[in-house]
Amino acid sequence: MGTQEEPKIVGKEEEEEEEEEQVVNPWEVSAKDGGKIDYDKLIEKFGCGRLDRSHIERVERLTSRPAHVFLRRGIFFSHRDFNEILDAYERGDKYYLYTGRGPSSEALHLGHLIPFVFNKYLQDAFKVPIVIQLTDDEKFLWKNLTIEESRRLARENAKDIIACGFDISKTFIFADFDYVGGAFYKNMVEVAKRVTYNQAVGIFGFTGEDHIGKVSFPPVQAVPSFPSSFPHLFSGKENLRCLIPCAIDQDPYFRMTRDVAPRIGCHKPCMIYSSFFPALQGESGKMSASDPNSAIYVTDSAKDIKTKINKYAFSGGQDSIEKHRKLGANLEVDIPFKYLSFFLEDDAELEHIRKEYGAGRMLTGEVKQRLIEVLTELVERHRAARAAVTDEMVDAFMAVRPLPHMFD
Repeated sequence: MGTQEEPKIVGKEEEEEEEEEQVVNPWEVSAKDGGKIDYDKLIEKFGCGRLDRSHIERVERLTSRPAHVFLRRGIFFSHRDFNEILDAYERGDKYYLYTGRGPSSEALHLGHLIPFVFNKYLQDAFKVPIVIQLTDDEKFLWKNLTIEESRRLARENAKDIIACGFDISKTFIFADFDYVGGAFYKNMVEVAKRVTYNQAVGIFGFTGEDHIGKVSFPPVQAVPSFPSSFPHLFSGKENLRCLIPCAIDQDPYFRMTRDVAPRIGCHKPCMIYSSFFPALQGESGKMSASDPNSAIYVTDSAKDIKTKINKYAFSGGQDSIEKHRKLGANLEVDIPFKYLSFFLEDDAELEHIRKEYGAGRMLTGEVKQRLIEVLTELVERHRAARAAVTDEMVDAFMAVRPLPHMFD
């Protein structure tokens, strides 16, 4: 497959009709009347491709290990030029990973963990380095946070990221307030000069009421896609390709980046996009850090998890046992089953639940109980790993230093 064509950049007015049905951008994810996000429409609108079985089989063949559950269950469902990364790797060319986190909350919820869990799998499977951007500047610009608080939250979030198990010999974590400058800033200016204000409005929907800090931010998120932004890591490797696994709401940043990249002599970054981890109350969007009852946090106790699942997790089961036994659960809207599809490792057990619950032979309470067990184990394991992360470890991951064994 050749390089995908970039979608036409259109103005806000041309998208108005679609945006009435669903809004998906880096700052808002919502569907009309509380409905589901239509991912087929997003693929068509954004102009990206769908991941299929052939991609998964190639990953398994190239890495000699099973694909991650997020791949084989379609949670990462869309891409831009993923085949180019796999082609390069098959020729013996390495690449690097790039992902990030906007530090706006003290603790992460499970939805926040998904890109890091998946990137950790890719780092291990392909034996490649990763750069992880903490956009503390973005959260100062968009949220009611001081610079000092944004910086503090970045370090706290870094502890949760490190707890996912990243290899320190292949990982560089950086916060924008500390790192931006030098070669990184040079690339920012190269990008900024090639994106007009009208294009930025068309891509991001900025209005006359937005302060200019927001308008100036997109190049900051764009340039980690270019290896020359990290001379301490990739000096002499400026032709290295970049793969960015993230949620599809980040696509506007990277449509812009891919449009600019050839004009400044860089490879277009390749993308692999996930769907959203739905809120406990249903699939109208993604978990929200502003509503604690919409999410399971990595700081939640076993009691908190049990209460939230039993009280708030939207069920696709019927409203009586008799009706449920007859009609079965609607798995398309059932949140406990969807959460299990993210975090229950055993494919055979998930398929058993799918059949039994869908046929009405398994009740909602049984499915919720299994989910409580799975999430309690996951959160307790993460909490233990995070407790072992010291400030000195954060300093080591964020130190500007070479990674001589990053491709070993």
